[in-house]
Amino acid sequence: MKVLITGGAGFLGSRLARELLQRAQLGGRPIRELLLTDLVPQRDPALARDARVRSHTGDLMASVADLMSEPWDAVFHLSSAVSAECESNFELGLHANLDTTRQLLEACRAQTLAGGALPLFFFSSSVAVFGSDPAIALPAVVADHTLPTPQSSYGAHKFICEQLVADYTRKGFIDGRAARLMTVSVRPGSPNGAASGFLSGMLREPLAGQPSNCPVALDTMVALSSPANTIAGIVAVAEASRDSFGGRTAINLPALTVSAGDMLEALRALAGEELRALVSHDPDPAIARIVAGWPARFENRRAAALGLRADPDFASVLRQYVHDNPAAITHPAARARLGLG
Repeated sequence: MKVLITGGAGFLGSRLARELLQRAQLGGRPIRELLLTDLVPQRDPALARDARVRSHTGDLMASVADLMSEPWDAVFHLSSAVSAECESNFELGLHANLDTTRQLLEACRAQTLAGGALPLFFFSSSVAVFGSDPAIALPAVVADHTLPTPQSSYGAHKFICEQLVADYTRKGFIDGRAARLMTVSVRPGSPNGAASGFLSGMLREPLAGQPSNCPVALDTMVALSSPANTIAGIVAVAEASRDSFGGRTAINLPALTVSAGDMLEALRALAGEELRALVSHDPDPAIARIVAGWPARFENRRAAALGLRADPDFASVLRQYVHDNPAAITHPAARARLGLG
């Protein structure tokens, strides 16, 4: 099986690649090759060393023709411009999110019409498709049937692409699956341009001995998923039969609902008051407005039917980050408290 992952040098793309290589199969079919494409070079040395992995660096839209000149059994489309980037640069958002996705879908359609294998196409959508529209208020709990009414360019791009994936599937050009990911926390590495970036930064930076800031009210509720749970959801959606996936519309992955204050309390309980004190509370009205428009509570019946569950609590999410990234925990008090030497 040949698998293409866009955003393959990013955090989720790299983690998905490692998971697929460890499993060595997808849906019972052996994986013999992964192609990871991204704007930036591959930074994971384990992936670079694996004989089953090839990497490509460059603008995705400009590279689609070359990338799709060979047939693919599965495409995981994870790359996109993030929310704050799309708000500040409208053209960038259209190019990276909407136009590029359509070009990739068209290439998959051409593969099918030429007699090639029907490609599995996983599209990484977002809960940013939901918002409170003046005509349709956002419900307190978002269910599988809740109508998306995006209130940002990023959310609009994701919703449009969901519909394209559904229609290309209806027409028999792809076997499409779209899943709406929750905010992933805790992300390792450097901050990105996402409005949700603080939901990782206000934990990651103190653990590295650096100050950080919580730009929203501490009682702000958010919907989160750990990296491991997010990847488990992506793989489960990709492996589900068409009947078990339940139609063609996007599925909401499971969400842990937690407040910003509870996240910081989990940091204090795990690593101590000294680290909690590194987090300031300097409100950012622009970020607060965006985050307040996102849904925080979900009813995930379709995801539950696939055996998916939310993380049990944020303490377990934080422990997962420490376990996966021990070298990133550089604050002396945190290392001593966590037994890292």
